[in-house]
Amino acid sequence: MTIEVEPLTPTIGAIVNGLNVKRLSDSGFADLWQAFVDHSVVFLRDQGKLTPEQHLSFAKRFGEIHVHPAARGREVASDGVMNMRITRDTEVAAGNRWHSDVSCDAQPPQATILQLHTIPTLGGDTLFSSLYAAYETLSERMKVYLDGLTALHSGEESFRHLFKFSDSAGEGWPENHHPLVRKHVDSGRPVLFVDREFTRQIDNLPREEGRALLEFLFNHTERVAFQCRFRWTPNAIAIWDNRCALHHAMWDYWPSERLGRRITVKGESPVVWQLTKDHAPTPERPTVRLTK
Repeated sequence: MTIEVEPLTPTIGAIVNGLNVKRLSDSGFADLWQAFVDHSVVFLRDQGKLTPEQHLSFAKRFGEIHVHPAARGREVASDGVMNMRITRDTEVAAGNRWHSDVSCDAQPPQATILQLHTIPTLGGDTLFSSLYAAYETLSERMKVYLDGLTALHSGEESFRHLFKFSDSAGEGWPENHHPLVRKHVDSGRPVLFVDREFTRQIDNLPREEGRALLEFLFNHTERVAFQCRFRWTPNAIAIWDNRCALHHAMWDYWPSERLGRRITVKGESPVVWQLTKDHAPTPERPTVRLTK
């Protein structure tokens, strides 16, 4: 099986053609994995609707299945399969803010694999932003300032107050400290690991200074220059790397529906990028140049 990888932008995103995930060979998956690492998010169209079992089997090829904090302790949801339902009665649409999935976990998800079965006639696109580009375009002085800093990622505000999930496991919502700049273990590249949904405060900085810095970093990671945009077709699949990409699901289609299924794969505990130790020349690649 020969695949074709069609980049969407020089920075992030690619369409992968020539693969059928229901009949995916080991070599085909190896090619898909490499495209995933190279482009941070990949899209496969015309896949046919996966059953929950097929979706789960495909996701397991990426690694151990991640169970969302809101589903922990519930036997019915313990397999990690999440039904995504946005209807005319939805009050808070999942994904309608820039974020990296459950970055508040001790081992935040690696991949998220989403298939949408019902899509609106217009709208409902998903945007993705490169956290590689966000780091690479920082000034050298800012990179030095961020070196070694950590931040608190918390699910408390989102899960308890925004979505009003019930804590069925009785363990509270995850809160963990992660490096502001992490090393992507598969690409070896530095990533600016912050997101507006879960990153609450920078450790060991005065509150006002940390808040101002976080607001700058949030705005920086969400720059249009770092983004690609995916227009869904029925049963298309998106696979994104939460370690190096943010995403934002547009909710501009009310009262239409958007229905599908999502499974996430557990990642590693974030590894700090050490500027003096890890910095090394990298192969020449297209990069974003920001206006001074």
